[in-house]
Amino acid sequence: MRRMFWAIACVAFFALPIQAQERMDVIRIGIIGCDTSHVPAFTNAFNNPKQKELEGFKVVAAFPGGSADIPPSKDRVEGFTKQIREKHNVEIVDSIETLLTKVDVVLLESVDGRPHLAQATPVLKAGKKLFIDKPIAGSLADTLKIFALAKEHKTPVFSSSALRFSPGITKMRTDPKVGRILGAVAFSPCSLEPHHPDLYWYGVHGVETLYTLMGPGCVSVTRTHSKDADEATGLWNDGRIGTFRGTRSGKQDYGAFVFATTYIGPTGGFGGYEPLAVEIGKFFRTGTPPVSAEETIEMFAFMEAADESKRQNGARVKLETVTKAAAR
Repeated sequence: MRRMFWAIACVAFFALPIQAQERMDVIRIGIIGCDTSHVPAFTNAFNNPKQKELEGFKVVAAFPGGSADIPPSKDRVEGFTKQIREKHNVEIVDSIETLLTKVDVVLLESVDGRPHLAQATPVLKAGKKLFIDKPIAGSLADTLKIFALAKEHKTPVFSSSALRFSPGITKMRTDPKVGRILGAVAFSPCSLEPHHPDLYWYGVHGVETLYTLMGPGCVSVTRTHSKDADEATGLWNDGRIGTFRGTRSGKQDYGAFVFATTYIGPTGGFGGYEPLAVEIGKFFRTGTPPVSAEETIEMFAFMEAADESKRQNGARVKLETVTKAAAR
């Protein structure tokens, strides 16, 4: 009887159209927004048959999107769309609604954070696991709404910069030779974009690095701003101090300097996109976010508080204050 069952099952499977067989074997990934270099980077990772840690995934469809009032978006969307279509045979669709009929999970990649709430809403309502690339949104208010929607529709979601999973940075949290991290100065490029809070656009990479090292618990922020650089210093609830330095001139790089119980020194820098892609793959399989909603919300509150400190000429601003204001 057992042999007969398996024989019938095999006949039934191989009688299915190729597309149906593929759907049973592969988790189909859809992309929203083709206006960032992350799109070909993630597509190359997930569609690479030699990448064993990402076996069982395939980017199959994409909605190009794009923002006409942001040059880095409108000037790149056509090229990146063409690249994934021609190299990986990704189907290009004309709406998010159409995309959702063709995929199991979604990468929201739009470089502009402002439309993220509107773009994420149908995905969350459809119950499809969602990764949102940085910045998670164009405001702290929209960040709160995205996580509220995810909770309401019981749809797993997370957001992160690739810096969080760069090996030279993550090992600092677990290396016994480092000990407990007492403080850190994280740095990254920090170009500004007029439609976004200052640090949301690119400084988010360095702030993500800072939170990877320090963890949540920041209560207030002060910021010093000049044409060429920014420094945002946070006071944590246990007395630790962490600083983000964003640069707009001179050498540009990513990393941090750590002060710990048994170590003082540098971390590694950017480790590529594959470590993040691997974490996204785990998330798509398990539905367990590797970064909590609470930590992501706090991180964006840190950057909003830094903006408010700038408006108040460097005054100390509580994260609780800006979070309550955004929730109104």
